[in-house]
Amino acid sequence: MSVIKPVRSTVLPEAKLYIDGVIRRASDGKTYDNIGPWTGTPVGVAADATAQDVNEAIAAARRAFDTTDWSTNHTKRFELVKKLYDLFVANRSRLVDIARHEVGAALVAVQRAQVELALGSWKDLFDVAPQLAWEKDMGARETMGFTTHRKTVREAIGVVGAITPWNFPIYVNAEKVVSALLAGCTVILKPAPDTPLSGTIFGELAAEAGFPAGVLNVITSSDPAMAGEMLVKDKRVDLITFTGSTAIGKRIMSQGADTLKRVFLELGGKSAKIILDDAPNFAMEVAQSILVFHAGQGCAVQSRLLVSKKRYAEAVAILKATYNAFADKWGHFDDPACPMGPVISKKQMDRVKGYIDLGVQEGATLLAGGNLRPDKGSGWFIEPTCFVDVRNDMRIAQEEIFGPVLVVIPFEDEEDAIRIANDSVYGLSGGVVAADLDRAMRVASRIRTGTISVNGGAPINGDLPFGGYKHSGIGRAWGVEGIEEYLETKTIGWRA
Repeated sequence: MSVIKPVRSTVLPEAKLYIDGVIRRASDGKTYDNIGPWTGTPVGVAADATAQDVNEAIAAARRAFDTTDWSTNHTKRFELVKKLYDLFVANRSRLVDIARHEVGAALVAVQRAQVELALGSWKDLFDVAPQLAWEKDMGARETMGFTTHRKTVREAIGVVGAITPWNFPIYVNAEKVVSALLAGCTVILKPAPDTPLSGTIFGELAAEAGFPAGVLNVITSSDPAMAGEMLVKDKRVDLITFTGSTAIGKRIMSQGADTLKRVFLELGGKSAKIILDDAPNFAMEVAQSILVFHAGQGCAVQSRLLVSKKRYAEAVAILKATYNAFADKWGHFDDPACPMGPVISKKQMDRVKGYIDLGVQEGATLLAGGNLRPDKGSGWFIEPTCFVDVRNDMRIAQEEIFGPVLVVIPFEDEEDAIRIANDSVYGLSGGVVAADLDRAMRVASRIRTGTISVNGGAPINGDLPFGGYKHSGIGRAWGVEGIEEYLETKTIGWRA
């Protein structure tokens, strides 16, 4: 076993609020520690917003929407959001530091989803935004003895409350903030308590870009519920966009009902990857299914591996060898080839370990991992873990663990694989692998999920809509569809 080098001590900039065009501390001056997952110790502090601060942010966003030309001046908006993007690109090294120290990302995750995909997908939104049809001529029609000329127009919905998660915060913050701003909305961004700086950098750079006061506001709070619930319940907020757990998504829907608030939810997943018996490069496909990227902390990860019984024993042997070979290739802070670091917090580590213990109790076979690893450092390390001989009715196969835990389920035939994949309350992502593309596409078409990979294809990019079926959410992020979530449609008819 190689010696683990300690993570160097780092102090990130203070995460401050951005309200009505002003970067400032909380109204009572309080802060909370920003804990680094690699060390379990503070890497900085963040402003701990009060209810007064949240109220001021809502008021500022409402005023900016109602009294300025932000919602109607398309050219001005596009230019300012482009300037903000350019500042993010110029500050890429800061984004890397945030992703590493605050989010706990290993370098492979930093180079891909945490930073590069965030910036690349943001640019994709610029490319698709011109496809929006702000007006559409619906032609003339004679009704009740006279002719009516008709058109539809798209208008920004208003004030948006964006509540975001800790797993890929820069990426998700960009999706919500940029889409809403391009649509003409004003925004209050509330990042997760665990990743405050991933949100407040949007406020800092918006101020540098010269954004009008109130158009974008950023609130951080140690309380996971206070600010979010204020946004959800306040009648001045027109739309809530939320990425996180299904349980919290349901609560948001319930709390927003009194104001008939539009909700746009990207929730949990328990996605299945189906490897059919004729799959080419079978060993590679099985080996690449180990769940290690960013410690499995992704809503769209394929955490259920479905393998034909005809090749199940072969797959188990491949997985055993792959996990053994990977045993010392994770948890290294400075290794550019390392895809997996710690989980975000002690709370999350304990949750994942609880599911591992549950899997053993349910009778699944623990093929690899399963242990906490304090020898990796003082942060929140848990081994890459794999269960085989799993039934789909086990809780470890039905519930979202959000950690590096893969469950492997055998299936009889194609129909059985489809049944198992669809036997879930979730429907966010998935994959199918087969030698026959037509067969793979046929199976993929019957999986009830919002995105699906066929033979390794990438269905997630900034120019494509992303979202889920069933308990995985309502609405679509990214692409033209993601901007349209923040728009209303008005129909106008007139007599010439």
